Amino acid sequence: MAEQNNLSSDESLRYARHLILPHVGPAGQARLRAARVLVVGAGGLGSPVAMYLAAAGVGTLGIVDFDRVDATNLQRQVIHGTGDVGRLKLDSARDRIAEINPHVHVEGFPLRLTSADAREVVRGFDVVVDGTDNFPTRYLLNDACVLEGKPNVYGSILRWEGQASVFWAQRGPCYRCLFAEPPPPHLVPNCAEGGVMGVLPGIVGSIQATEALKLVLDEGETLAGRLLLFDALRMRFREMRLRRDPACPACGENPTIHELIDYERFCGVAEAQPELAMEQGVPEITPAELKARLDRGDRVTVVDVREPWEWEIGNLGAHGARLIPLNDLPSRMDELNPEDELVMQCRSGARSARAAEFLLAQGFGKVSNLEGGILRWSDEVDPSIPKY
Repeated sequence: MAEQNNLSSDESLRYARHLILPHVGPAGQARLRAARVLVVGAGGLGSPVAMYLAAAGVGTLGIVDFDRVDATNLQRQVIHGTGDVGRLKLDSARDRIAEINPHVHVEGFPLRLTSADAREVVRGFDVVVDGTDNFPTRYLLNDACVLEGKPNVYGSILRWEGQASVFWAQRGPCYRCLFAEPPPPHLVPNCAEGGVMGVLPGIVGSIQATEALKLVLDEGETLAGRLLLFDALRMRFREMRLRRDPACPACGENPTIHELIDYERFCGVAEAQPELAMEQGVPEITPAELKARLDRGDRVTVVDVREPWEWEIGNLGAHGARLIPLNDLPSRMDELNPEDELVMQCRSGARSARAAEFLLAQGFGKVSNLEGGILRWSDEVDPSIPKY
């Protein structure tokens, strides 16, 4: 990072509280202005990260996001507003950052990072901040950062709990040292399935922003080698010491990862996609097809395998659907008649595909999966059912 101490009068006024701060001062502010920080994801974690880094005067912010703003994002993704619903998150974030600090340059990447482009994107930045919400991208970012020698500021949130660390192979362990293997697909719910308290990403994201600033300034003690755990319900922080795994395939003594791999397959996601349900022996039915059959009076039982709180948001109870959460299905399957025609339904079709597969394996003969779940039902059949 090239450093130039000649701050403009506007910058000197804007960053006055930094300029008198030990460990920053004019030289440190110049380092911030020269810094290039990549924020992957403009969602719950990326929102506070990007806004605080912009306010602090990080000169160039890279933002990677391909998604559009949805109304369900607004409860926690504070970089976006109601008027941004439907816009690309990247465009919304760029506008908000310009309002916060016009001195910050935003380099946008409207794409989903893949093994083909991740190293090239990461290579152009000094620090990477992981604001993602899925395992394939976390492993992809980790390996790209290890191979490019970049620090990776990690954060994760779910429900009322969060965690943060700095993974930097030059100074400590990497993400694979902590999580050598990804969990089985869908074992850990995402925010759409498990929920998240709206303020939680603000807390964890602010911690990530703090770590990124310390890395740029080369000041203080970072979370490298430590995992910070936060429980918002109990308002408790705990810390775990992390060590480099000598057998780690990415940063160990004899690393075996020398190039990026297929992370969807590595995490088992490719095999778990609901659109592959037919190949796995699970028939599917579209919302339009199901609606037509229900209207005809066909004897079809819809089984909703979501959680009770999801049922309360919106359900197909008016069409005779019944609620049996996925985790309860093994102990409650005797409530279902193996001879009946069953249509399994969840939010997007992933959990219900697993439920259908389970029932078929138990000898139920006529089981299908509602393609796209209640989200697609809302889009194509009944828009009065809220999407979440």
